[in-house]
Amino acid sequence: MRSLALALWGLVLLVSSLSGRLDLLLSGAFHPLVGLSGVVLLVLAALQLPAELGAGRRPPAPKSWWLSGVVALLVLAIPPNPSFSDLAANRPAELGEEAELSFLLPPAQRSLTDWVRLLRSQPDPSLYAGDPVRISGFVWPQPGDAPQLARLLVRCCLADATPVGLPVRWPAGPVPQADQWLAVQGTMAVEEHNGESRSVVVAQRITPIARPSRPLEP
Repeated sequence: MRSLALALWGLVLLVSSLSGRLDLLLSGAFHPLVGLSGVVLLVLAALQLPAELGAGRRPPAPKSWWLSGVVALLVLAIPPNPSFSDLAANRPAELGEEAELSFLLPPAQRSLTDWVRLLRSQPDPSLYAGDPVRISGFVWPQPGDAPQLARLLVRCCLADATPVGLPVRWPAGPVPQADQWLAVQGTMAVEEHNGESRSVVVAQRITPIARPSRPLEP
């Protein structure tokens, strides 16, 4: 049973690496390492199998190995589907030290992450009022405020994810649902929030989109 469990977990790592599942869980820089780990486990399982087959009568395998094999099968059968908005609600939104920004990038070409970093480095909202905005992200509910459009930044995996979001002035109508992915076009404006001025995206065109194949950003 030990060789079977090792083989199943090797298959989990290899399939996850090749199928794109890891794009929802782990930074792309680590995908080759996961695939290589899967190959190593498969090799270890192949080396273990002859010893198990030639052992004759032997005591039953510990329940932990059976449980491990069942869990591996479940991981193979059920693809990951994390709730980014739930994760963002339970993670700190501190970016820490950031790489140097490119201020020469035209406003309409800035991603949501570019805008967040720019606003945190130069927070005067009047500098950006009227700038065109074309961004995409998932809907991130805010307690006592309108939902933001957000992304998750990761250095390694979801365990160290940092949410970044932009306030959005949504058109009249139903409020977008949490975790829904949207492409938003509009303009940057200034609004008063809790006694302070802040930048807000005035949404003029909202298009539902599929979750990107690589939704996590470095």
